[in-house]
This record gives sequence, C-alpha cells and structure tokens, in this order.
Amino acid sequence: MSFTKKEISKIYNTPLIELIFKSAEIHRKHHDPTKIQVSKLISIKTDGCSEDCGYCPQAARYATDITGNSLMKLEEVVEMAKQAKDQGSSRICMGAAWRNVSDNSDFDEVLEMVQSVTNMDMEVCCTLGMLSDKQARRLADAGLYAYNHNLDSSEDYYKKIISTRSYKDRLDTIDNVRDSGMSVCSGGIIGMGETAEDRISMLHTFTQMNPPPDSVPINALVPIEGTPLEDQTPVDVWTLIRMIATTRIVMPKSDVRLSAGRNEISQEGQALCFLSGANSIFAGDKLLTAPNNNFSDDMHLFSVLGLTPSEPFEKKDKPIINSRYKEKPLEKEKVKWSRPDHKIDRNEQARIKKK
Repeated sequence: MSFTKKEISKIYNTPLIELIFKSAEIHRKHHDPTKIQVSKLISIKTDGCSEDCGYCPQAARYATDITGNSLMKLEEVVEMAKQAKDQGSSRICMGAAWRNVSDNSDFDEVLEMVQSVTNMDMEVCCTLGMLSDKQARRLADAGLYAYNHNLDSSEDYYKKIISTRSYKDRLDTIDNVRDSGMSVCSGGIIGMGETAEDRISMLHTFTQMNPPPDSVPINALVPIEGTPLEDQTPVDVWTLIRMIATTRIVMPKSDVRLSAGRNEISQEGQALCFLSGANSIFAGDKLLTAPNNNFSDDMHLFSVLGLTPSEPFEKKDKPIINSRYKEKPLEKEKVKWSRPDHKIDRNEQARIKKK
C-alpha cells in the first residue's frame, strides 16, 4: 500500500481521538490486539563508534559517561538470551557500535551468536551498521531473523543530524537485507528538533518501499549529556501516540515497535500507544545505553490490560541455518561507503559540553 505525502499529512493531522480510533480499527484487522512481542536488546559491543550521529552517546568524539566494552563473549550472550527467554521474551536484538560490518574475527563471533540464539528457538535481530550484500547473506545463513537499520528521520533533516553516513547508504543496506530474505526492521527517532513534515516524509519513504519494513521502531529521543542533542526538549506523549497511530495506518501489516523513551511515559500513555497500534516493546532496564522500564512493571501493565507476550516466529517461519555462513568470501569485498561533506548543523543542535 502506497501513500502520497499529502495523504500521510492528512492522516497525521487528524484530530487525535479520531486518529486513535481509526488506527485501532486497522490494527485489529491485521494483528491480535492482545499480543505484544517482548524483545531483549543486548549491547554486544558498546562505545567507540566513528560516526557522528548527534543523538548517540556511543560516538567516540563525544564526551559522555558511557562505559565502553569490546565484543562480548558468546557464552555471555547465550546466558543473557536464556534469562530473557525465561522472562517471556521471544526476540533477542544484538547491537554493536560499528559504522559498518568488517569481515573479521568479530563478525565471525557475531555469526556464532546468531546461530546459537536461533537454535534456542528465539527470533534474532541485529543492528551492526552498514552491510554489504555478501555480509547480509552470511547473517541470513547463520539464522538471523531480522536486521535493524533505521532511517532516523527525513532525508532532509538527516543531514543535520549525521554527516558520516549518507541517507543512500542506509537505503542500500536495507536493500541488501531485503535481498537476503531477512526481515527488515527500520524506523526513526522523533524529538530531535525535526518538524511534523520531516516525520511525514520519513513515513512516506517507508511506504514507497516494496514491501515496507516488516517492523518499524518508533523511538522518542532520550537526550544524553555530552551529545549535541543533550538539551533537546523531549516530545510529549501525545506526539508519540500520533506518530504510532499514523505509522499503523500507513503500514497496517508491519509491527510497530514502541522503543526508546518508553520509560518516560505513564502506564496510561503506554496503554494508548498499544491501543493505537504498537505491538512490541523492549524489556529490561537498559536499551543499549538509554534507561528503560522495569520488567516487573511491564508485566503488571500487561496483566492490567489483558495483554500476553507473543510467541517467536508467529509472523515468519524460523530461519534455516546453513553452514555456509562459516565460509568467508575468497576475496575481501570492497565496499565504498559515502562520507558526506556536510557537518552537523551546530546552530540547530545543542552545544557539546567540554568535560
């Protein structure tokens, strides 16, 4: 289903009470409204990234209080996955602070993590930066269910937030993921200073994809001290609900993931997000580096609302692991990622504090 920007704008600007009603109707046509996927996000490699994403405390150039670590050991990741599964999570998301994947021993370790957790009958999603087509195929062969690569914002506003990776780079990685047969997970961040038109433009980009992403995370910026966006005023819950409802209407079959910033929302606000079409949350006290909700509080809310965690592989069959993921390319693939000339617009972003 494709929408014009004008059509999406009309939906986005619908009076909120009517917008929630319409999105709830569409949600029930394509999804079980009583089921919410519970995912666990594990930062398998933290900090030291060479990018300059204005919202991210893991960028090496920013003076933040983030404690970095090298790539986690396979045994640690498997143990965390077991604990998450015992608590009701059906999906493990692994994130590494890399600009792009390199064909080295670290990537080999990640492939083993993917294979091991998939064999635990859990969906596995990774976000590792930019991927070549060959790297995407190796991940798919290892049993990776989904790959996350967010567009973050509109193409125009993106240039004011990130200068070390182009919008096209992101679209190319999404194409590589889709061509590999993996599920595409791609969303954005609201509250970075963008306009409503930027949010609408981002959603328009997603609806022009064939098909649109299988899941769309909607993140509310969590301002972190030491980043260019540290002084940004967070969006209110009504803006988040409006964005979720619009996303549900224009991408009715996609999972809409209520992601970063949820810990700042009341339980009543979260209930309205679920009513508006969100059908996934991240559980655990931390999302990579940002704070998150307490697991017991989430389960209490589920009980009050009559919600249950969904089972793995309800939307797509479990991937078949092919041992060829162990086979490295005979010749190292040369991929030229763009490095745009523009820089973060410091007039529009908060000043980086010197520490």
